[in-house]
Amino acid sequence: MKKILLLTLAVLSFPTLAEITIIKNVSGYTFTNERNLVTFSALAFEDGRVLKVGDKLLPSQYPDAKVVDGKGKVMLPGLVDGHGHLLGLGFNLLNVDVRDIGSARETAKKVAGYAAKNPNINWIKGRGWNQEVWASNEYPTAKQLDEYIADRPVYLSRVDGHAAWLNTKALELAGITKDTISPPGGEILKDENGNPTGVLIDNAETLVMNKIPNPTKGEMTAALNKATKHLLSLGITSMHDAGIDHETYHLYKEHAASEKLAVRIYAMLSATDPKLSEMLKHGYVSDKNDFLSIRSVKIYGDGALGSRGAALLKPYHDDADNVGLLVTSKEKLTPLFDEILNHRFQINIHAIGDRANKIALDEFERVFKSPESVLYSGKELRHRVEHAQVVQPSDIPRFKQLNILPSMQPTHATSDKDMAPKRIGNERLKGAYAWQQFLKQGSRVIAGSDFPVELANPFLGLHAAVTRQDRKNQPEGGWIASESMSTAEAFRAFTIDAAFGAHQDKILGGLQAGKYADFILVDEDIFTINPENLWKVKVLETWVAGKQVYKRL
Repeated sequence: MKKILLLTLAVLSFPTLAEITIIKNVSGYTFTNERNLVTFSALAFEDGRVLKVGDKLLPSQYPDAKVVDGKGKVMLPGLVDGHGHLLGLGFNLLNVDVRDIGSARETAKKVAGYAAKNPNINWIKGRGWNQEVWASNEYPTAKQLDEYIADRPVYLSRVDGHAAWLNTKALELAGITKDTISPPGGEILKDENGNPTGVLIDNAETLVMNKIPNPTKGEMTAALNKATKHLLSLGITSMHDAGIDHETYHLYKEHAASEKLAVRIYAMLSATDPKLSEMLKHGYVSDKNDFLSIRSVKIYGDGALGSRGAALLKPYHDDADNVGLLVTSKEKLTPLFDEILNHRFQINIHAIGDRANKIALDEFERVFKSPESVLYSGKELRHRVEHAQVVQPSDIPRFKQLNILPSMQPTHATSDKDMAPKRIGNERLKGAYAWQQFLKQGSRVIAGSDFPVELANPFLGLHAAVTRQDRKNQPEGGWIASESMSTAEAFRAFTIDAAFGAHQDKILGGLQAGKYADFILVDEDIFTINPENLWKVKVLETWVAGKQVYKRL
């Protein structure tokens, strides 16, 4: 196994670099500002920014430069994850990971093992369970956890973050009984006798989350550093943080001010935070090194498909009485849109089901057509729909007509390929995970992973986008292969177009003169290898602002 070296990040800063550096003898790929793919063999940068890309003659143009031999490695711009949860990833790496475990019983055993190794932790927390990969396909119960750990409360998020599995101790501490009523936009699952089973859906999760002690500033910093190191090792130099609370807002500002951020963060304020109005009144947040930008808000439209919380126009194919949940009601959505736009913040709304997507588009259309309802409609703010996962075909053209950007996560398709047909049937798949339909109409697709819902590795996303297959090459020929992207389209969605979705395409997303020298060196050429091997690509080096921050030995 290769050893991994990750340079210290806790005290990392980016001072001005005095000399010109040239890395020659590379196989480089980048998109221009005009979104054209170009190749190069040498890169020159100074003071953290690109001077020029060129061929083998480039070093002769800068005779006093420091020259580094790239030894034929493949160079790409630093990849941009257009939708993730940074501290969620960090805490996930620090807590118990129950992803890809084959049953509820085996999951409970792993949680008990983690608890035994961490006797001083009061609340046992983790993430990653998915009943769809279990033979039973059934939701787990508190009793299954109680069998292995009953003395301390357990809170396990489903893989998509839209459901939680609790043991009885956690239910008791939250005061959840057979008489507890499900809150709007959420559901407490109950058995035939009306007793809570131990699973909470969407807004019902808040009933127990309010009882879990908030992480300390030190714990948040540890999660930030853990996630940052992980992302840099994967070649991600910039990420869009999809929903931050007031505490995280201040944490990021403090780290940016002291030059301790090592991954560039485009953060979206959480629309559910009680102090949203206060943060909006403060205005845009940025820093001189462009490691932090806050000028958008994440609105939560509906839940997720796997937990049947995605809001649908017609009932679920496998649950005739269920049309999903609206996490934010239509009545609350209108004043929320107006408040955000009056502060000139970009709106990024989570919408997975076709009803949620339609409601989001209707709301954008309202403010664009009736500007008197807001001080500023913000048509040019590059508003986004996060996920745009199941869209009725007649609504897809509206994204282009309204200039709304679809922010989509390729690995969701390969993770959901077995579950989605069960949830919505084949007819509604015509507008689901429809990347190519968006691209053909001229929409820019912003690609991401939604980590820690999915693994953060962007090469898994590139692989899923191009092949529409899992890492076992299934299904043969790809799942709904007509919606697959070319390698160039997928690469563009993880670079220049993702940067565009953050108003950062003039400084990030490519290796062009004046942009930051954020780049990676990888062990394979993504444009020449068999697409089925894209997920195997390894990052050898990661550079941010002309400074090497990761090296694989």
